[in-house]
Amino acid sequence: MNLKLKICGMREPENIDQVAGLHPDYLGLIFFERSPRFVKNDIQELDPAIRKTGVFVNASEEDILERTLKYDLKAIQLHGDESMEFCLDLKKKLSAAGMDPELIKVFSIKDVFDFSILKDFENTVDLFLFDTKGRNKGGNGITFNWEVLKDYPSSTPFFLSGGIGLEEIPEIKTLYTYFQKENKQDLFYGIDINSRFETSPGLKDTEKLRTFRKALFSEA
Repeated sequence: MNLKLKICGMREPENIDQVAGLHPDYLGLIFFERSPRFVKNDIQELDPAIRKTGVFVNASEEDILERTLKYDLKAIQLHGDESMEFCLDLKKKLSAAGMDPELIKVFSIKDVFDFSILKDFENTVDLFLFDTKGRNKGGNGITFNWEVLKDYPSSTPFFLSGGIGLEEIPEIKTLYTYFQKENKQDLFYGIDINSRFETSPGLKDTEKLRTFRKALFSEA
């Protein structure tokens, strides 16, 4: 399967090195103070092939610009109520500052979703991410109704997120096969995983991640 793997909620330097050794495509750092995975300290340099991703929730443009520069972020994930105008203005300011990270906009789903909401964002952001609607802004550990995505109308690729663990691998493969049959597999861009692989908030079980990666991308 031609899916990207994003491992989010990283914080501890030693654990980051261990997880980076698994060569994920994206590694997420959460810059939301109310999150138990909030990044307070400096983060070491990573393999340039790994896109260091900053996760923000209703942050100011100034905060995002400052952290993008400080942490050399290659992707920015907006997990709040950011408008299309905010996204557009942010991209312009990033470009003016000589930075060109991917912009990922998150939308939360439970059982149904109004895809018309996406239309205004399609020419502004690079990727969408669909997470489970829950009490927290991410890290809820539960999945949403993935059947909703079979009606996906956009041409913008998306990450699938929300409560994904080892048990969801067969369903991920089934959903990917559906998009393949529809000749839309390029839209199903990647998988975002977090809390189901933790021993504590911000600390990932590397062996469990390795098992997930091997099983997900196995052709069997």
